[in-house]
Amino acid sequence: MAIEDLARAGDDLERIEVQLLLEAIYRHYGFDFRGYALGSLKRRLWRRAYGEKLETLSALQDRVLHDPAVMERLLLDLSINVTAMFRDPTFFRAFREKVVPALRTYPFLRIWNAGCSTGEETYSLAILLKEEGLYDRTRIYATDINDRVLERAREGRFPLEKMREYTENYLKAGGNDEFSRYYTVEGNEARFTQELCSQVVFAQHNLVSDAPFNEFNVLVCRNVMIYFGKTLQDRVHDLFYDSLETFGILALGHKESIKFTQHEERYEALDVQEKLYRKIS
Repeated sequence: MAIEDLARAGDDLERIEVQLLLEAIYRHYGFDFRGYALGSLKRRLWRRAYGEKLETLSALQDRVLHDPAVMERLLLDLSINVTAMFRDPTFFRAFREKVVPALRTYPFLRIWNAGCSTGEETYSLAILLKEEGLYDRTRIYATDINDRVLERAREGRFPLEKMREYTENYLKAGGNDEFSRYYTVEGNEARFTQELCSQVVFAQHNLVSDAPFNEFNVLVCRNVMIYFGKTLQDRVHDLFYDSLETFGILALGHKESIKFTQHEERYEALDVQEKLYRKIS
């Protein structure tokens, strides 16, 4: 057999192992990663396999099915937890300028922060809304697939060494107060004030399989769908459209878009570069 044929056979076998592993996870645990982009997914699966000192994805499947602790570690690998407070400051500045004025017209606000990870984006939104005088009449629903990261989000504790970076982001995002007033220092950690949690509900939600659970004025889901395949992206766009009230705001990440979805004509762009859209029909 030629080298090219061997390589092709190896790729085919790996694809079968990935499909079987993801199907097993879905059937046994209910987490559906079958629509995720294959390249990123394979890297994360192999990282966990090597972490468990395993040589094949089939062996990883066996461990995952028979040892829930391995599944928990794999779930952390598969969840997308790259985040920072006021990440992409230009987005938050645009949110202040182009979204907040419309939000002032509502007596009460419901905001969904989907894929909140460890909570940095949620706390950023809370600070922004507080400074704009809107937080006390807002309820933020912060959701993620992963219970472990949600627990960390609820605690509101972040490495103290990150505060310099977060302060710089905050100022670039249009922050108009002393960032340090929002947290206290406890050892090598910064703990954000309980006041910032008072209007936040942290809860598990799976974008892949769960249904809409409320109607929202704003839906923020940034840098999550870039890891999904096209079919799954379409499914999530359906979910978001159904979850937004008319004239509700959809906020996506810089590399994400509503273009080429069936809902493209049902939104108008508030800021094309910062991916802020208003549902109009």
